[in-house]
Amino acid sequence: MRLLLVEDNVALADELLPLFKGYGYAVDWRVDGRDALLAVHDESYDMVVLDLGLPGLDGLQVLQHWRAEGVTLPVLILTARDAWAERLEGLRAGADDYLSKPFHPDELLLRVQAVLRRSHGTVNSPRLEAGGLALDEDRQSVWQGDQEYELTRGEFRLLRCFMLHPGKVLSRMELNEHLYDGESERDSNVLEVHISRLRRKLGDPVIETRRSQGYRFQK
Repeated sequence: MRLLLVEDNVALADELLPLFKGYGYAVDWRVDGRDALLAVHDESYDMVVLDLGLPGLDGLQVLQHWRAEGVTLPVLILTARDAWAERLEGLRAGADDYLSKPFHPDELLLRVQAVLRRSHGTVNSPRLEAGGLALDEDRQSVWQGDQEYELTRGEFRLLRCFMLHPGKVLSRMELNEHLYDGESERDSNVLEVHISRLRRKLGDPVIETRRSQGYRFQK
């Protein structure tokens, strides 16, 4: 999954970027509200973690602009503003969740996980289930029946993306945009390598190749 972090506190961003990446998310970072306003049109994101007190354009205004433009991307507001009225204002503007600073990193990760699952119509539980598999996001492993398979970071990110879109054909471009930070990763054969490894662990039928279209994860 690909996240957009909009946060002008450099010290906090320096903590959050490795936190998200360690949990299997690709992350882009913006510090200015005006840059964030345009960023969602330039890249394919699955979710935004948005601060309110931003230079250039306030985070609440950014969110209001997005919703007015029809951008339905899930948004979690992360801010030092903890007054109840401001919480309501953010939720009314179209935020999916609201977390006040200071916060515990584990709570942030769980809230991001919950928002992403709700946005894909899945239940909020420690495991993501689809296609006869159960993905443990905390352990970054997958269960197939009684057998648990450890996953590399790349395998975990790819399988999570597939399991959030069961039965949908995902093009190579879509997968690369949602999974990887750098252009070198997007342009290499790393995607095919991860798919091959997942098939060896879980069986070939788990991920179907659709010629000239992409890949499809079984329901």
